[in-house]
Amino acid sequence: MVFGRADLLGRVNVIILILGLLALFLLPHPWNAVAFAAAFGWEIATSLFLLWYSQRGRTQVGSETLLGQSALVITACFPTGQVKLGGETWIARCEAGATVGQEVRVRAVNGLTLTVELDEAS
Repeated sequence: MVFGRADLLGRVNVIILILGLLALFLLPHPWNAVAFAAAFGWEIATSLFLLWYSQRGRTQVGSETLLGQSALVITACFPTGQVKLGGETWIARCEAGATVGQEVRVRAVNGLTLTVELDEAS
């Protein structure tokens, strides 16, 4: 089984919480409060960090995520053909024309049809 970073952090948090609770009941008086406070502080700090980390970027949804992306022509576009973008096949319209294997860049989205133009980098 493969685990990601978030899963690893979650497992570490659970272990630290369990150790903090054990320390609360098993350590002598001054140290049980110190160990529990450290575990509790770790949990709070981790929660605040993960909240900040999840809010750091604006989520992009919809057709604006396609604009400016590079696509590969899989059916010649003279002017209509097909391109592969992000593992999906799209109907594309290229006024200048594009042959199979050329890279194009998305300039507009009209319904389910992408308006593309040849990529200068290719």
